[in-house]
Amino acid sequence: MARQVAFLRAINVGGHVVTMNRLRVLFEEIGLRGVETLIASGNVMFDAPRGARGSLERRIERHLKDALGYEVATFVRTAGDLARILACEPFADSGGKAPNLYVGMLAAQPTDEATARLTALSCETDRFHVEGLEIYWGRHGGFSDSRFTGATLERAVGMPVTVRGINTIRRLSARMPGS
Repeated sequence: MARQVAFLRAINVGGHVVTMNRLRVLFEEIGLRGVETLIASGNVMFDAPRGARGSLERRIERHLKDALGYEVATFVRTAGDLARILACEPFADSGGKAPNLYVGMLAAQPTDEATARLTALSCETDRFHVEGLEIYWGRHGGFSDSRFTGATLERAVGMPVTVRGINTIRRLSARMPGS
């Protein structure tokens, strides 16, 4: 068994309200153990057998769709994945004040063309970098002030994305074994 975290898209936004207690129960219903939630934006930690990320994501997605009545894209990451995300410094060359960092989770690595579309959106206040299954978004200024949204990122890469602030990733990583 390994401690993992599911980042859920479309939880507690756009009228889709789910209590964290209900979300915990839904994960337990499919046999996941040690289920905990962090922040009401769809971050669920649990214990599950190692490997088979894609099949675990699909299993969670199917169960959530059946229970909630709408699709919930699910992105599973391990403690090692979170450590790798935290170690990545794609905007170290920013000079001056470091940007606020947000991380977009993907289910598959985007194509070279999709990556080029996304990085072409970079501007003075927003920079984008793709590495593996993550989009790194460096934002100078407040998140809500940006002209970019998760939907913008999804259109650029052609697949679902869910975005979390780096502080949320740090908090989740700190709760993983070996932290």
